[in-house]
Amino acid sequence: MHSGDVKVAVIGLGYVGLPLAVGFAEKGIRVIGLDTDPDKISSIVAVEDSIVGIQSERIVNVCTGNAPSLTFTTDYDALKKVDVAIICVPTPLKDGIVPDLSFVELAAKEISKRLHDGMLIVLESTTYPGTTEELLLDLFESGASSNAALKLGKNYFLSFSPERIDPGRTDYTIENTPKVVGGVTDNCTEVTADLYRILVNSVVQVSSPKAAEMVKLLENTYRSVNIGLANEFALICDALGIDVWEVIEAASTKPFGYTPFYPGPGLGGHCIPVDPQYLAWKMKQLRLETKFINLATEINQSMCEHVVSKIVKALNLKGKNLLRAKILVLGVAYKNDVADIRESPGIKLISSLMKSRALVSYHDTFVPQIRVRDKSLESVELTPQLLSTADCVVITTAHSYYPIDLIVDESSIVVDTRNATS
Repeated sequence: MHSGDVKVAVIGLGYVGLPLAVGFAEKGIRVIGLDTDPDKISSIVAVEDSIVGIQSERIVNVCTGNAPSLTFTTDYDALKKVDVAIICVPTPLKDGIVPDLSFVELAAKEISKRLHDGMLIVLESTTYPGTTEELLLDLFESGASSNAALKLGKNYFLSFSPERIDPGRTDYTIENTPKVVGGVTDNCTEVTADLYRILVNSVVQVSSPKAAEMVKLLENTYRSVNIGLANEFALICDALGIDVWEVIEAASTKPFGYTPFYPGPGLGGHCIPVDPQYLAWKMKQLRLETKFINLATEINQSMCEHVVSKIVKALNLKGKNLLRAKILVLGVAYKNDVADIRESPGIKLISSLMKSRALVSYHDTFVPQIRVRDKSLESVELTPQLLSTADCVVITTAHSYYPIDLIVDESSIVVDTRNATS
């Protein structure tokens, strides 16, 4: 594949799909961004500030002019004229434990209706091992059965390539992050690798879609269990009166055999809290128990209530209790300097505090409004008066713009879950 003679459709224009679409367009590829949400497309075209982790100039550059390289649609019929369809739709969990592949299945069904000679389909959405071959392949083979000329690996191709985007990060981009690809056949793998070589510096080919699917789950499960260990150490250090951050910093001086992970108020984002559950669910279908993964999840999910208990203890030392206490939460984005609130620890904390009938407000310039427990909350202005009148200030996201000295000087109590005040 070469940039001048291929047309790509990216299905799903969120934190994964939009940067991918823009990246291909910048390489001279003709790209169609397809999303079923017309409001999302309108916000992208209008280059609104809330667009995920992408510089507005990049979007303008590929979407304007007489022959823009990136166009948008809500119509799946656009797939009739593309060479490649890349699926980047959400893969959430039902009830926190069961994989919900409804968005993937919908996209795949629409593609199968328009499957044509030479078409490459790539799934990038994170999922359990076997999805590409067990779900997508069946759908596409059904679509191919209506056209006897379509043979997998010969004139249509199917692969999995896990997304590795880290929202808000600038040192590792799509281009300089190696891309793992695994096709249903060797030809599928080669065709997919050729496509991504247009965009990325390094392509890593694996033996199958299952292997590629497992790569992503290993990456994020590794982070989940290590953060779980860090969180458990935080609980232990609290009980022993030891500063866990001092311990981690000192341990990090060892030049081998140790990689630092950091405790916090809980896991956030779509990947790390969710991906291990995909693997645990799949193993449960095989009657295998993922004890280590499950324990890490349990510890990570307990951190919100641990933060609440620290708030209660701090208030008690001042002769106050949580009921009707004024609590200011700093940060509802799941990580610093992004607007992403998926699985936000800050929002979970606010919900828990509201349940205890505390008077909760929050500040986060990246997230101007949230809805918690059927109540709409707006970000308040961070002022000396706001800080001084709060009974407790809780730092849940370490945004780089926070005036830490002001927060420490003006607040009567600061519960710092991110070591931002060090």
